[in-house]
Amino acid sequence: MWHRESVVSTGEMTLSSLGLDIDPAIDARVSATLAAVEDALRDNVASADPLVAEAARHLADAGGKRIRPILVAFGAQFGDPDAPEIIAAANVVELTHLATLYHDDVMDEALVRRGAPSANARWGNSVAILVGDYLFARAADIAASLGPEAVHLQARTFARLVHGQIAETVGPRDSDPIEHYLHVIAEKTASLFATSARFGGMFSGAPAEYVDALAGYGETIGVAFQLSDDLLDIASESVQSGKTPGTDLREGVPTLPVLYALAGDDTDARLRELLSAGPITDDALHAEALGLLRESAAMKKARETVRSYAEEARARLAPLPDGSAKQAMAALCDFIADRTS
Repeated sequence: MWHRESVVSTGEMTLSSLGLDIDPAIDARVSATLAAVEDALRDNVASADPLVAEAARHLADAGGKRIRPILVAFGAQFGDPDAPEIIAAANVVELTHLATLYHDDVMDEALVRRGAPSANARWGNSVAILVGDYLFARAADIAASLGPEAVHLQARTFARLVHGQIAETVGPRDSDPIEHYLHVIAEKTASLFATSARFGGMFSGAPAEYVDALAGYGETIGVAFQLSDDLLDIASESVQSGKTPGTDLREGVPTLPVLYALAGDDTDARLRELLSAGPITDDALHAEALGLLRESAAMKKARETVRSYAEEARARLAPLPDGSAKQAMAALCDFIADRTS
């Protein structure tokens, strides 16, 4: 299962709409880039076949945070942010991400994605899989227009995504479940975040040392972002996170707080009993487990883990020059750490 993400609409998106307190000039530049990315995305999911075109637009039109294009735009601030390759690079990473969502919903037998019927629910599994393949192909085609290094990076990133999916599907086997879980997130989520930030630096013409720092930041903030999403699924009291709270518990998905609870010696016996049973589909038991987990030491430890990754991401910014762009990237670290409470 590719990780699900909480969702906000991309309509009139600005970084301040995500709660980031940043320089208005950076907000305006990045927002302009995102608007251009959105226009290009609509063109890039087009197809001569009406069914393919409609199905390929399905998730692109449904919105999302566009966090990967945001990272491309952030990286571009350390070179020429108006370089024409930036829009294409952002489309490569977003199309790659969207393609995984089509496959994700088939594997999960999901009925809803981003508040709308999933592609597999609407057109069937075969069409959903093939449309995902089509989007991967479109991403590869655009990467080819950016040169061989972009092709290599996109292919290697896709390989990491697949390895992460296989690792999750097979399970931890003989490895520690928590280490395995963090490895899966690094492969499935952080890999594309790292490539996004790297692309921004590369195609803006930023110095090589900046590009490496950006990639390190992207990798680490990617882990923090996914972990914070997992915590939001537990901590959120409403559907504002984009999905019903406790969805992972109901589906038996063992996220970090659950793994910490199952591994901890100080875990409440009743909570351990509930979590050990697998998917919690009974409404009363689900509410009980959710309440106990929210107040548990495991939840506190998971929050501390998110913050540690966010702080590590901030430290990865050290080689970058001081200024509003660097401050904006640091603000994203705070946003991700604080949204789990």
